[in-house]
Order: sequence, then structure tokens, then C-alpha cells
Amino acid sequence: MPAPTRSNRAYRNVARVVRPVLLAITRRDWRGAEHLRIDGGFIAAPNHMTNLDPLTAAHYLYDNGIAPKILAKSSLFGVPVLGRILRATGQIPVYRNTADAGRSLRAAIDALEAGECVAVFPEGTLTREPDLWPMVGKTGVARLALTTRVPVVPIAQWGPQDILGRYSKLFKPFPPKRVTIVAGPPVDLSDLYDRPQDTVVLREATERVMAAITGLLEQIRGEQAPPVRFDPRRTAPPTTSDEGPGATS
Repeated sequence: MPAPTRSNRAYRNVARVVRPVLLAITRRDWRGAEHLRIDGGFIAAPNHMTNLDPLTAAHYLYDNGIAPKILAKSSLFGVPVLGRILRATGQIPVYRNTADAGRSLRAAIDALEAGECVAVFPEGTLTREPDLWPMVGKTGVARLALTTRVPVVPIAQWGPQDILGRYSKLFKPFPPKRVTIVAGPPVDLSDLYDRPQDTVVLREATERVMAAITGLLEQIRGEQAPPVRFDPRRTAPPTTSDEGPGATS
């Protein structure tokens, strides 16, 4: 399989190691690739259930000709080996709740304007929803989308949690697990482009993205999501967790 044209040497070298592992431990049901843009910048917005999600989402995108730049929490860039890999492959650190938070947004905007795919987990961390439905999203994805006006492609995935549980450190690669990933049509935000980026507009754009992701996940699971989206600010989380990659708030 040819590597994506926008992947650098480090990206391709990492893929040569990681991709065979993912091929061995998953049985893939991938759909919706026609919605992915390969001729310009776009935002890929997947749901987030487990710390394995970035790899499975990146695998889906990579094998469809796209080398995503993933927004990941800045502390990961300080981890030996992993940090070097993240920097070498062009991933984007998220500086949460610091004076450097704007740097994350600027780096993502620059990547999108350069024609890259930027992968943003809109929830900002692993979902706290008890049954793994998408929870209330953070507004980072809305800020990026409304500033750059690039397409936002919702992506739902289901199955990575069977390999690595939401709060588990137990890796269960065998037998191979079915991983379903579906991309949907870009979310229509055009009516919000010329409005001020205030709280109301940002929340509306964010909820449209979350609703699109949830709708795709309902199709995969054959179930209806709860009528009210889980909000961790109003409901105590089911347990503690290590936060994964995600968008700025």
C-alpha cells in the first residue's frame, strides 16, 4: 500500500511498525472513506472511548491516503521515545489551561491552511458517559472549524474498547477484535461562519459535530444514544482516568 503523499519519513517508519500490529489484532469494518478529503485541509473528528482510539483512527485515515496531525496533550511530548515520535511525525501538542493554549490553536490552523488533516477528539478526553456514548464536546473543534472554514468530517469508531478498556491497562490483542470505523458527510456549519465566535455560536457548532458523531455511532451499535448528552461538569464521572488526546476547551 502506498504511503500518503503528505507523510514524512518518520511517519512512514512509524507506520511500518504500528500498522502490521493493528492489522494483526483487529478485524476491520471501515466505511465512509468517500467523505474524506485528500486534496485539501480538513478536520477529522472521532469519538474517544479508550487510549487506543488515536491509533485506530490514524490507521483508518492512513490507509485511506491521509496522514493526520493529531492534537495530543502536551505532557505526552515529554515521555521518552513517545515524545520524539510525536514531534518527528508532526503531531500537535495541546497546552491545556496555560498561557500557551493559543499555540495549539495556531499550530492546528497553520496545518489546516497548509492542506493537512488535523484529527481532533472533540470531547477532549475519554468519554465519561457510562455506556461509552459521546459526551458533551469542548469548543476547540468549533474554533478551528469556524476560523478556517475547512470541512469537519465526523468519525465514529466502535471496538477499540474491546482491545484496551476505557480505564484499563490490560491490553487484550487476541483473539483479534472487530473494529468498525465510519466517516460521515462533513458537518454543515456554513450559517455560523460570519457570526461572532461567542459562547452560543461555539456551543452550537460543537453540538452539531457531536450529534453527527453520535448518529454514526448509533448506526454502528444499532442502539439509540441517551436523549440528553452526558456532561461531566454536571455529573460525577464513573471513575478516574488518564486523559487522552483531544481538543482545547
